[in-house]
Amino acid sequence: MRLLNREQLAALLDKPFFHTIGETADAMGVECYIIGGFVRDLFLERDSDDVEVVIVGNAKGLKEAVEQRTDCDSRVRFVEEHTLEEAQQRQDFTINTLAVCLKPGRLGELIDPYDGVWDLEDRIIATTFDPVGTFADDPLQMMRAIRFATQFNFEIEPATFEAVQVNREAIRKVSGERIADELQQIMASDAPARGWELLFQSGLLDIIFPELAAMQGVEAVAGRAHKDNFWHTLEVLTNVVRAQKTLEAESLTYSEEHSLWLRWAALLHDIGKPKSKRWDPQLGWTFHNHNFIGEKMVPHIFRRLKLPTDERMEYVKKLVSLHMRPIVIADEEVTDSAVRRLLFEAGGDIDDLMLLCEADITSKNQQRKQRFLDNFQLVREKLVDLKERDRIRTFQPPVDGEEIMQRFHLPPCREVGVLKTALKDAVLAGVIPNEHDAALQFVIEKARAMGLESNS
Repeated sequence: MRLLNREQLAALLDKPFFHTIGETADAMGVECYIIGGFVRDLFLERDSDDVEVVIVGNAKGLKEAVEQRTDCDSRVRFVEEHTLEEAQQRQDFTINTLAVCLKPGRLGELIDPYDGVWDLEDRIIATTFDPVGTFADDPLQMMRAIRFATQFNFEIEPATFEAVQVNREAIRKVSGERIADELQQIMASDAPARGWELLFQSGLLDIIFPELAAMQGVEAVAGRAHKDNFWHTLEVLTNVVRAQKTLEAESLTYSEEHSLWLRWAALLHDIGKPKSKRWDPQLGWTFHNHNFIGEKMVPHIFRRLKLPTDERMEYVKKLVSLHMRPIVIADEEVTDSAVRRLLFEAGGDIDDLMLLCEADITSKNQQRKQRFLDNFQLVREKLVDLKERDRIRTFQPPVDGEEIMQRFHLPPCREVGVLKTALKDAVLAGVIPNEHDAALQFVIEKARAMGLESNS
């Protein structure tokens, strides 16, 4: 946050684009102002290309005239109002009511009747008018309040947050697409876990994402309790974001294409735990197969939240399904066979999977935590070695199903599947090298044991 006087604002707006708008409007006898997020972001020192220009009066043809004189290299919306006050009154939060004049001779003049600058300085999200009425009229603003608080690391003013809690049921009136857009912006922020915490505290999470809300809470039997999986999940999400930032700062390799979806995988990695939770008198609380249950839940969640159901969803499903595998390997002897199989199943997403699994180690027992991290390093070293030695990352069967059917005169049948599976397991276990001749000989011997004869 920086405080800006008129001269400083004028200097920031000293660009041909803004001069053209102001001069064109002045020639047409109308006043014009920039309002909303663009002005707010000037004070917050954030980049913004979303420009809303308020024209006070009739400005028919202004947009066309401006476009003829300059390139519109920003997203510009021209809005006509009878007064500037009307334009400011329709803004949702005080920090978005700020307006700056573009008129020649008044360039940089700030109009701030709702003390938006004060709220920016105090890092407060507050509605322009009564919050209960605001959220009743437009329930989406409840999501926007939480999204802004998350993006800017602001606090939501107490009366405003209480109004979210009071009006939370009204969120059911908002389309899934609009809610999804707010969630995506929360997830893309520097601290997405805070957004989910606010959604939980407000009561909105129970409505828009009940599966995640169901993870909160601790149950104890005979003095033995499990960890709170909701707060653990937010810690894992925070760890993933921190790791991503570190990799970006050090210019190290990780999947930028999947950056956002790795965060979703972190949020959903334990989503199957409430359904899988069982009490065992000998073992205590168990969550057997929660990764597989979670994998099956992902498509339903993505469809309901209006998230893409394409390869991005498949990526999240894969990481949710596999997130326990590196932990199991690291908790036991790190063998070539186990690492080969992990590499084969994760494929090109292996680095993201390892990042997620390391983020998942949130134990307060520092000795146990360090042991896992040390073993993960061994897994990483074996991954590098095996990728170079065995080419498993891009594994394709050295002998495919078509060749098997031709050699043994078989139609598509169970025997072909058995031979293919046996071959894959043999390669991944290191029994045979990932080479055609060795693979073919293995298949012939396996087929002979099954009573199948080769035609050559």
